[in-house]
Amino acid sequence: MKKVALVLFIGLFTLAVSAQEKVAKIEFKSETIDYGEIEKGSNGVRVFEFTNTGEAPLVISNVKSSCGCTIPKKPEAPIAPGETGEIEVKYDTKRVGPIRKTVTVTSNADTPTKILKIKGTVMAAETAVNE
Repeated sequence: MKKVALVLFIGLFTLAVSAQEKVAKIEFKSETIDYGEIEKGSNGVRVFEFTNTGEAPLVISNVKSSCGCTIPKKPEAPIAPGETGEIEVKYDTKRVGPIRKTVTVTSNADTPTKILKIKGTVMAAETAVNE
């Protein structure tokens, strides 16, 4: 009787493993964007590029920044397996000083939450010296 139960257990376990769902996987080209040193008021738009390396459509349900000075924009349509997509971030470059912010991406991928980073320094525009 024990052998029959063991064979049934192994059979059911094997069936469960082989019947796993296809999942989406998100792979970013880079998880950090370095603005470097940029001037106050310059273009603060940058893009995180990613690929769905899984076997199911990737749906990004939410992107959220760590502060109101960074505005992320997610793709609205699902990303098919093998396809690429972009998450656009716009940093408010009117704020002088260091940039150290995060963008949290929530999706249906095998890793449902990814943390992306932006860094750099916004420099004050140099003033002309009067002689």
